[in-house]
Amino acid sequence: MRTLFISLCLGLILPLQAAESAFNPNLDGRSALAIEIDKSAHPTPLMPGTNDGRIAYVTAWMLENAHYLHYRLDPKLSSRFLDRYIDTLDPQHIHFLQSDIADFEIYRDKLGALTKQKFDTTPAYVIFNRFMERLEQRASEAEQLLTAGPPDFTQDDRLDLSRKDKPFPKDMAEARQFWRDRARYEYLQERLNKESPEEMAKLLLSRHNAVELARSWRDYHNDIVNIIGRRYSRILRNFREWDSDKVLEAYLTSLAHVYDPHSDFFDRSDLENFSISMSLSLFGIGAVLTSEDGYCKIQELNPSGPAAKSKKVKANDRIVAVAQGTNEPVDVVDMPLNKVVEMIRGPKGTEVRLTIIPATAVDPSTRATVSLVRDQIKLEDQQAKAKIIDLPDEKGQTQRVGVIDLPSFYASFPLMGAKDKGEIKSTTVDVARLLEKLKAEKVRGVILDLRRNGGGSLEEAINLTGLFIKEGPVVQIKDSNNEVQVDKDPDPSVQYDGPLVVLTSRFSASASEILAGALQDYGRALLIGDARTHGKGSVQSLNQLAPHILRAFGNVDTNLPPETFGALKLTTRKFYRASGSSTQLKGVVPDIVLPSVNDHLDYIGEDKLDNPLEWDTIPSAQFEKLNRVQPYLAELEKRSNRRVTTEKDFDYVRDDIQQVEKALADKTISLNEAQRLKEKEEADARQKAREAELKTRKMPAEATISITLKDGIPVVTTEPATNTTSLAKNKNLDGATGGSATNSASVALGEAKLSDADQDPDAEKAPAVDVDLLEAERILTDYISLLPKEPALTSNP
Repeated sequence: MRTLFISLCLGLILPLQAAESAFNPNLDGRSALAIEIDKSAHPTPLMPGTNDGRIAYVTAWMLENAHYLHYRLDPKLSSRFLDRYIDTLDPQHIHFLQSDIADFEIYRDKLGALTKQKFDTTPAYVIFNRFMERLEQRASEAEQLLTAGPPDFTQDDRLDLSRKDKPFPKDMAEARQFWRDRARYEYLQERLNKESPEEMAKLLLSRHNAVELARSWRDYHNDIVNIIGRRYSRILRNFREWDSDKVLEAYLTSLAHVYDPHSDFFDRSDLENFSISMSLSLFGIGAVLTSEDGYCKIQELNPSGPAAKSKKVKANDRIVAVAQGTNEPVDVVDMPLNKVVEMIRGPKGTEVRLTIIPATAVDPSTRATVSLVRDQIKLEDQQAKAKIIDLPDEKGQTQRVGVIDLPSFYASFPLMGAKDKGEIKSTTVDVARLLEKLKAEKVRGVILDLRRNGGGSLEEAINLTGLFIKEGPVVQIKDSNNEVQVDKDPDPSVQYDGPLVVLTSRFSASASEILAGALQDYGRALLIGDARTHGKGSVQSLNQLAPHILRAFGNVDTNLPPETFGALKLTTRKFYRASGSSTQLKGVVPDIVLPSVNDHLDYIGEDKLDNPLEWDTIPSAQFEKLNRVQPYLAELEKRSNRRVTTEKDFDYVRDDIQQVEKALADKTISLNEAQRLKEKEEADARQKAREAELKTRKMPAEATISITLKDGIPVVTTEPATNTTSLAKNKNLDGATGGSATNSASVALGEAKLSDADQDPDAEKAPAVDVDLLEAERILTDYISLLPKEPALTSNP
């Protein structure tokens, strides 16, 4: 029956086109995109802010004098600066025309002189305003195409999805063709994801009346147009909300990226967000906000925040006005989201009043006012956490192991002039508490999961390494003068001395590479994961610009808060392992490499970034190797390779790799619906066969004990579980799960689709195996079994 529906649907492509052409294509009313375009047919061009020139001058000065490379912002770097800024705004080379690029050539070798000598940031705004003009034109072109009726998908044309290195459109005619092809692609994507081939066939067979059939397809088309129209509207709205601060941030970050990909300029809002991400806390009401159709909408609430505790605010409520204490409310409809967030955040203990449209309101004119007192919001879900799993070993005995999930190296990071310092946060303290709990629960070994750890505090990485080794060098750091500093763990105590596995991926970066590399150099831990880690071997320092601007100019308004002037995250040094090898570009290679889709994607890793620093080595530091791994590595590799070669989960990983490589080999995609339907059916068949096999498995009944930190105290929750995770609602490729049951080739093309089980909440879902973690657990049990048995405890009478 399934084959019949597939054939029937493919055979009805031509009648489908006929049905589409039979109805009036006009939308009922005007599309969301048309309305959004008309809101600002002639937007006011942005101009430089009052302090732009001073901020740009100090940023350039710091890059020249404090960056690791010490490059002068000369005409050569000015040229690269211009290209970087253009690519920041138009990375796919589909908006600017070649004539636009020719107009910008007047700045080609002058941006440095304009910045340093004239304090002039005018080029940033000239280029951005031109970009906005082209973006408006693209949105208008898409609106005209989509509201004219369903596009034609019977030809054999293809769309180039990767234009990063391609020339800009030579003229407006070529640009319009690019824009129309992109809109057609988006329409086809929605059409393919909206209905399955079976559903499309059933719809056609059920409509015998031509008028009824035409009406069905008109509604179907209008629905797709509205989805895409809202998407374009959001893009337009997001860029229209840019102010001079945001343009300056993009411009100066482009300048910083000329030096290396990890130097960035932060405007006020991004500086505050950086502080929050490092400290895992903020002061506000505890709500996640999003922007929807001009309204600030509450997406979710933090259970411990004032908003949730008030029981007067709910998810999907819309905020229409914000008032500080007893002040008059300020209307926030159509206000940029970051501005609304700034108004709602504030010092602990202060009052904020929200005027909302309740999600339950039948009448959209309904308003309610809620008074809330701001408090510290702890982001505890981003803290280190652990779990205990009882695993059977090869002899049928149970091995109890612990897994610590560490998403980042966080630490308290108060901003200059901040009144509320908040709770002191420390990754090392948290992990030490988790280790104590794991030891109390009699675990035989520990897995430290760094697969999604992108770095953070270097000091925390050094201190955390010290939990597993006696005192000694952890990392060497070289500055631009070739002077090397050796950072050591000075504490001879060891928090945990048992078997240790570190799980890494291509997403493990920076400080996590320091930890992994040190534990490998010492022979203290067994590393497992992708072919290598990310490869970020550079050190950044964050420098708020306010004191430098005051020192350079003196006449700046001192009443402005320091964060007004932003900050520069600046690469100043490079990491080297205790053994002397840099982690830059090459990362850390694990002892046992598992097959991974991540190793075959063309956008993950330091070497995939523009303008990375080079790899090099320095002499090794003096340290005592523990040699806990090498004597057992050959046997562990042998056992792991046997499983990797024969087990079904790794067959799925290898199949995903083949699909990704196939997708990446051809960076174009067909706009022929029949061909795309065939490809989609093949992908769906593979996915459903995989899910069917997973459902038939008898998974080992392993009880999992979860351990989270609440106010620094480990909280234990026992739950029946297996080494699986529930299927995610979105099928995006997750670097933390490696070979989960996901059609990675479709993900690489942006074509992820929910399975039937995902669409039906009552359907039985197949377990999605976290294959990397499962194999790490098996390797750990092998490791434990190979280690010498601890001598039995004896007592003297």
